[in-house]
Amino acid sequence: MSLDAIGLFLEATTLKRIPRMGWAMRGVPHVESVAEHSHAMTIVALALADLLNASGTLTIPLNLEKVLTIATLHDLAEARLTDLPASAQRLIPDAIKSQAEETAIRDLLGPLPSAKRLVGWWHEFEDESTPEGRLVRDADKLEMMVQCLRYEQAGVRSLDEFWSAMGRHSWHYSISADMYARLKALRTS
Repeated sequence: MSLDAIGLFLEATTLKRIPRMGWAMRGVPHVESVAEHSHAMTIVALALADLLNASGTLTIPLNLEKVLTIATLHDLAEARLTDLPASAQRLIPDAIKSQAEETAIRDLLGPLPSAKRLVGWWHEFEDESTPEGRLVRDADKLEMMVQCLRYEQAGVRSLDEFWSAMGRHSWHYSISADMYARLKALRTS
């Protein structure tokens, strides 16, 4: 059983070589990898969860282990499916894309004793069905905008569509909306 996990290790490392295609398609040089995004997004999720838990505004504190696990796993299926840009995703029915991602995540996590629980937590992100899943969804979008700002600060132009799209986005937590507004303000500073 433990030797089977080596396949997971090997496939997960491919995320280091898979570029984030939305940036690449807009001519951004030196595009971040899926692994780089996942790492940064996990930090954003950790910070958001910690700030929310400390704020006293939640009836039940967020489960930090679950938040970090979901954040770590959220794009793992891309090790097999790659990072599909929005233009490609519009051509693939949601049910087919979801099934392919679920098959990939089940196969990848299959060798682990807690695979069923981990796949379930991954679903909480996909379905936005729990506070932790919704928090990680916010972190995913927020990290994308942090990266967008970084690219613009490095001189990349033509990323207005990301800011416009995110301006129409519904955040699950007000702290996420506040952070987005602060990022956007930095853009015009």
